[in-house]
This record gives sequence, structure tokens and C-alpha cells, in this order.
Amino acid sequence: MSVSISRIHSLLACMALAAAGITGSASAQAADIYDSAVHHPGRSAADLKRDALDHPADVLRLSNIGPGMRVADVLAGDGYYSELLSYIVGPRGHVLLLNNSAYDHWSDNGWQKRLAKLPNVEHRTMDLEHLELPDASLDAALLVKVYHDLYWTDSAGTWPKMDPSKVLDEVARVLKPGAILLVVDHSAKPGTGKSDAGSLRADFAAHGFQLVGQSDALRRPEDAREQISYKPPMLGKTDRFVFVFRKRA
Repeated sequence: MSVSISRIHSLLACMALAAAGITGSASAQAADIYDSAVHHPGRSAADLKRDALDHPADVLRLSNIGPGMRVADVLAGDGYYSELLSYIVGPRGHVLLLNNSAYDHWSDNGWQKRLAKLPNVEHRTMDLEHLELPDASLDAALLVKVYHDLYWTDSAGTWPKMDPSKVLDEVARVLKPGAILLVVDHSAKPGTGKSDAGSLRADFAAHGFQLVGQSDALRRPEDAREQISYKPPMLGKTDRFVFVFRKRA
């Protein structure tokens, strides 16, 4: 009897280990979709260089964006993140690379060459206050290092004046209930602007978004946050926050 019981215990232990192995494999497979996107063959040398600064696999993994999703990359520029999203959502998914005319100009329409190899990515030029998209049509959206631009005013007239509240209303409208909004931006000193993390969280909460995740992957505590973020010497070296919001049902 003791031999039989011992065998039963051994069998149960093996079953438990096998189950753990299956679960571990599934988790690894789910996590690897983001690393696989970053290591996808054919990505440009410039993008690979940027990876070291932006840690895109860590950032996108936090969002849980996955195969088959319909995602908007808002003010995507030349589409660095749009390409990564293309590999993540796969052939059953769809990525909208959304720019306004100023961002198209700023990126020198660099998205054109990129999209030639990405059949599931569509470029559109839109007024962000009037997104030409159906209600509740997106599973997720990205605002990567662009939210502060909604508040920027340009005396030269090359950048359109926007109402950030209207833009967030539009983003909320086109996202499905429960959809994800991934926000990355340069961190301002508390109380100095809308890239102040506390002010930003309040903005999004006021438009129906709940903070469900955040990461310190892009934090740089040595940044005194006193210099322009998009020019040397701080280009690529700024302190940045990563927030994941979920649209409330």
C-alpha cells in the first residue's frame, strides 16, 4: 500500500510540474511577442539605435496589446511604434498611423517608405479635434512623447493651436469601453506644466480613463528637467514616465 501511495504522490508531483511547465511556456510565449517585434528582421539601423533609448518591448508589454487588435498610434511621426505594433497585432490586426499635417511635415513623410512593407498599417492625416473614426472602433491607442504637444503654441504658425480637452474627448470616443491608452511623455517638474505626471493623470481621469499600470523603465533621475527635450544635449536622455490607462465602461 505504501508503494502505491508513493507512486501516486510521484504521479501527482509530475502532473503539477507539467502543468507549471505549460503555464510557464504560455506566459513566456505571451511575453515574447514584444521581444519578437523588436527583433523582427528588416528593421532599420536608426530604429535599432533608438531601441536602446526607448526600451519599446518593455513599454509595449505593459499595454498588453496583442494579435488581432485595432490600434491607433496618435501623432506617430515616421511610424517607429507603428511598425512594432504591426508585428504585434499581426495579419488579423490593423494599425492606424495618425498624424496631423504638421507631424507629416516634421517627419518629412518618413512613414511612406516604412508602410511599403507593412500591409496592416494605414496612414491618415487628421485634425485631432475631429477624428474621422467610428465610435468605439479601437482596442487601444498610443500617445508616445506627444501629449505635451497638444498644449504647445507656435508663434510662427507651423503648429496648429489645439484644445487638449477636445482631443482627449475624441480619443475617448473612438476607443471601445475597456480599451487601453498607453501614454509616454517627458516628465516636467511638479506644477510646471501638463507633462507634470500628476496633472496628466488628472487630465485623463477627467475624460473617463483609469490608471491601471505604470513603469519606471524610462525614468532618468539625473535629468534636472530644465532643458529642451527634443534637442541635444537632452535628446533621448530625458526623464520619462509610462502610464497605461483603461477607458471606463
